[in-house]
Amino acid sequence: MTFERGNIAVADVRLGEQTELCNGVLLVDKKRLAEFLLSRDDNITSCLISLARPGDSTRILCVKDVVQPGCKVWGQGPGEGRRHVLENVAIVTCGKIVGYQEGIIDMSGTGALYSPFSRTFNVVLDIAVVSGLTPHQHEETIRNAGLVAADFLGETTRALRPDTIQTFSAQEDQPVSSHLPRVVYIYMLLSQGLLHDTYIFGRNAREGLPRTIEPLMLLDGAITSGNCVSACDKNTTWHHQNNPVLRELFRRHGRDLDFGGVVLTTEPVSLAVKESSAQKTIILVRELQAKGVILSKEGFGNPDADQMLLTRGLEQIGIKVVAITDEFAGADGFSQSLADSAMEADGVVSVGNANERVLLPPMEELLGPIRDLSRLAGAWPHSLHKDGSLEVELQAIIGATNELGMQRLSCREV
Repeated sequence: MTFERGNIAVADVRLGEQTELCNGVLLVDKKRLAEFLLSRDDNITSCLISLARPGDSTRILCVKDVVQPGCKVWGQGPGEGRRHVLENVAIVTCGKIVGYQEGIIDMSGTGALYSPFSRTFNVVLDIAVVSGLTPHQHEETIRNAGLVAADFLGETTRALRPDTIQTFSAQEDQPVSSHLPRVVYIYMLLSQGLLHDTYIFGRNAREGLPRTIEPLMLLDGAITSGNCVSACDKNTTWHHQNNPVLRELFRRHGRDLDFGGVVLTTEPVSLAVKESSAQKTIILVRELQAKGVILSKEGFGNPDADQMLLTRGLEQIGIKVVAITDEFAGADGFSQSLADSAMEADGVVSVGNANERVLLPPMEELLGPIRDLSRLAGAWPHSLHKDGSLEVELQAIIGATNELGMQRLSCREV
């Protein structure tokens, strides 16, 4: 079983009279795209489409999700065949606040240092919905609009020859030395309800997890974000499409490790369900004969308990764990940074302190609802200064402390 990803480089994105990719420039017919989105969902009343390029003096507010455009070129099912994707391009959905934990993308200035989406050409959809929708209906409407728009732009790649092709093969098709350590990836998915949900092939992750999954399916876009967790550690759909942990495991399989598979697991809310889910996950990991585990997560606070339950349980049966997490250690960095801990958690990678405060400079263009700015997690009533500058915690910036390790923060010894 083989999956190919055809990467098509984009040097610029512009508005045009039709949607096409020509000589590295993606033209977007915003009128046709808006009409297409409105025709697909009666819950959408309007869609304002704008472009945000790297280096622009632009701030995107109340971001719901980010999606990489692409299309399946050939293949019978998920995880096989070829998918073409537009490199350097993202669909960014925003609009009236839904869950209070949406975020900011700055295309230049201090804020651009923290988000990966300051470096992508962003097609921004500012979506308004009909009145009377429940928060879940509102979220679903905007989530689906982002996916539809990504397919719409992705169709421009169908007949093109990719600039590069990455080929991924199922692990069982690649014999490896028995001396290499067998490493399994536990992929924790936010699945708490209350607008904190993730979807697998369109099905809510609260149903049917934990479970193993063919890793190639994940590379083919099996997971969609549907949550309003704090922006800093939200795994957007784009993050799931480009998961760096998964890619690195494929790259190193047969070289210095034996990639043993992926276990998807939940981040539920009640202690009893957490304990049950952790035990089921550990059984699956043992069945995969793991010697070591990489454990990523999404969100903070409540999910810290899930990560520590898994770490403790695995370490106690002799399976080494490396956990990836961010911290909420207060603005000064001296507060307790995790809601839960375990003595067995002696291999933890921190991706940053989400409570760190930053001052973002004024921007010439604001996309999205400025009136909802102070309601974002990581902001406060006086975050917006009179000169247009903005003081927030990293918590407010999309992807600033991403717990898949796809963020721009780094550290050095002092």
